[in-house]
Amino acid sequence: MEVVQTVPARLANFPVSFPSVVMGLAGLTIATQRVESLFGIASVASTALLWLSVAVFAVITATYLRKLVVHREACIREFNDPVRISFFPAFSIAFLLLAIAFLQVHEPTSLALWVVGTVLHLVMTLVVLTIWVQQQRFQIQHMSPVWFLPVVGNILVPIAGVPHGQMDVSWFFFSVGLVFWTILQVIFFYRIFFHHPLPQKLLPTFFILLAPPAVGFIAYVRLNGALDNVALVLYHFALFLFLFLLAQVGMLRRVRFFLSWWAYSFPVAALAIASLLMYHESGGEFFRVVALVVYALLVALIATLTVLTVRSIARREICVED
Repeated sequence: MEVVQTVPARLANFPVSFPSVVMGLAGLTIATQRVESLFGIASVASTALLWLSVAVFAVITATYLRKLVVHREACIREFNDPVRISFFPAFSIAFLLLAIAFLQVHEPTSLALWVVGTVLHLVMTLVVLTIWVQQQRFQIQHMSPVWFLPVVGNILVPIAGVPHGQMDVSWFFFSVGLVFWTILQVIFFYRIFFHHPLPQKLLPTFFILLAPPAVGFIAYVRLNGALDNVALVLYHFALFLFLFLLAQVGMLRRVRFFLSWWAYSFPVAALAIASLLMYHESGGEFFRVVALVVYALLVALIATLTVLTVRSIARREICVED
C-alpha cells in the first residue's frame, strides 16, 4: 500500500531539470566522437554513449509526458516558477545535441532530430521571452545562469544546421543566441555582484556561463568556415571562464549533491569539443593538451555524476518535494 501511495507522489515531483542529464551524456558522446576521429580510434565508445543518451532521453521524456497527463497541475507550477521555467527548453536542446551526435552516424536521423529541436526551441524561446516580458512577479534574485537556456540555446542550431545546408536558418538562430547571451550575462553579473548570492542548490549552474562562448566558438567556426579574430575571442573567453570557475571550487565543493550538479557536465563537454576544434584548425600543441585534459576531466565528471544520480534514485532522494 505504501508503494501505491509513494509512486504517484514521486512522479508528481519528477523535475523538469532531468533533461540536463541527457545534455551531459550527449556532450560526452560528441566529445568522444571528436577524440576518436582526431586520433583514428574505432567509434565503439561513442556509439555506446550515443545509444545510452537516446535511451535516457526516451525514458525521461516518456516519464515527464506521463507526469503531464497525471499531474498536470504540478507541471503548470513548474512552468510558472521563475527558475524552473527555463529548464523546459532543455528538451529541445537535447534534440539538437542528439542531432549533432547523429551527424556522422546517420544523417537522415540527424536532420529529423535537428528539425524537431530547432522548431521546438524557437517556440520555447518565444514563449519564455513573452512570459519574461509580460509577467510582473519575477525579481532580480530569481535570475540565475539557468535563464541562459531558453535563448542562448539557439547558438547550438548552426552546429548541425550548417552540415545540413541550412545557412540562413543557422545565422538566424546564432544571431538570436549571441545577442541574448551578451544581454543576459550583463544582467547575471549585475545580480551576483550587487544582490543576494545564488541559493546553494543553484551554485553548480555557475558552470552554465562557460557554455555560450564555447558553443558559440564551435557554431561560429561552422558558419564562417575558418578561424578568425571573432572565433579567437570566443574561444579564449571560454578558456578564461573555465579558469574563473575552477577558482570557485572551494565554494562549489561544499554543495551537497543535487540534480543541478549535472549543470557541470555539458559546459565542460562544450569546452572539450571547442578545444579539439581549436587544435584541429590551428595545429597548436597547447590546444591539444587543453583538449585532452578537459576531456579527461569530463569523463571523470560524468562517471561521478552518474554514480551519484543512480545512488540518489536508489535512496529516493530525487523526485521529492522541495
